[in-house]
Amino acid sequence: MTDDAARDVRVGLPLAIGAAFAFGMSGGWARGLIDAGWTPGAAVTARIWVAALVLLIPTILSLRGKWGLLRKNAGLIAAYGLLAVTATQLFYFQAVAVMDVGIALLIEYTAPVAVVLWLWIRRGERPSRRSIVGAVIAFAGLVLMLDILTGASVNGAGILWALGAMVGAATYFVLSAKADTGLPPLALAGSGLLLGALGLTVAGAVGIVPIAWTTDDITYRFGTVPWFVPVLAIGVLATAVAYFLGIASTRMLGSRLASFVALAEVVAALLFGWLLLGQVPGPMQMLGGALVLAGVVVVKLGEPVPAPSIEVEFVEPLPEPGRM
Repeated sequence: MTDDAARDVRVGLPLAIGAAFAFGMSGGWARGLIDAGWTPGAAVTARIWVAALVLLIPTILSLRGKWGLLRKNAGLIAAYGLLAVTATQLFYFQAVAVMDVGIALLIEYTAPVAVVLWLWIRRGERPSRRSIVGAVIAFAGLVLMLDILTGASVNGAGILWALGAMVGAATYFVLSAKADTGLPPLALAGSGLLLGALGLTVAGAVGIVPIAWTTDDITYRFGTVPWFVPVLAIGVLATAVAYFLGIASTRMLGSRLASFVALAEVVAALLFGWLLLGQVPGPMQMLGGALVLAGVVVVKLGEPVPAPSIEVEFVEPLPEPGRM
């Protein structure tokens, strides 16, 4: 490893871990809003609008002299903003409204398995034996995590919402593989968030997405805070800052290593679920969660490593995480 590469890893790892923990706090803050009377749609709309406004100036600066890229990549931006970001976050918030934050995110993090299956069905890219083994491990962990074998009561709607978030996250990974668009990642994130915010606002105005909120104080495990505290925490810290740290760390680490470090988001979600809400998964759920994470790691280890290119292309990688 060269000195520059070692320095990138040394600096990039703390940034990537910071991004994962920033993303991981969103579910806990959002659950407090939802318990106080906010609909998931209102919480997501507030989150995306705050993040879009925070990233507006950086987005404009990143597009100086490149405005034609927005028109050229209009379809990608629409899919990214409406599916990979907005739908994923909305479904995730719908899930955490009725189930534990950490469990919902663990279900979402089976997205790499869905990507492997999609590439197999759509493009005929047969997964490696290691990826198949990882998928089986992740599925076994999912069964244990949901306490299906013990006959425990599970929230069917919550599971479906979390699986919907998983599909959205898988869409994110598929779109992130398109590195030949020339669109700066910050511009993609900012324009996608702005489009998503506008789309959710319109959907709320016509009644497609229920929008209701309250200005009452919000209660968490540690005490009561004004309503704007969790809104700003979700929009600024868990979205805008998280994307910024994710972009910076991915540039230094590369998408493969950054995607492994991003698994720390699950740990962060469990931690903030406990700190903010007092949610603690049971022993069987913890075992299942460990198997899900192990399965995802094995799936990623089974992915083919891209061959090094002779020509140097100055293409900025997209941020990791599907990020919640």
